[in-house]
Amino acid sequence: MNCERTLPWVKAWHEKYASRGLIVIGVHSPEFFWERNLANVKDAVKRFGILYPIAIDNSFTVWDSYKTRFWPTLLLIDKGGVVRYAHVGEGAYDLTEQTIVRLLVE
Repeated sequence: MNCERTLPWVKAWHEKYASRGLIVIGVHSPEFFWERNLANVKDAVKRFGILYPIAIDNSFTVWDSYKTRFWPTLLLIDKGGVVRYAHVGEGAYDLTEQTIVRLLVE
């Protein structure tokens, strides 16, 4: 549910900044058993109108690699692959967008 509430912002950033170089990749690490089913994920992507790629992380490889512990977690990774910003939970949308803009001009 918390991830769903962040979608309007993430989708808007994708639409607004993709032409300037922002690459949005959603990572789906399932919280519940039924979320492991690829058909359910595809249905949700369609239902929510998500246009950016979604990586399926049923084994929690990405989750563990970034030491994620809570849903949602938002990471901004620079062109060199370095995590430059992390936010856990909802909110901080203005700060996140400011950071996106700053990273895009670097």
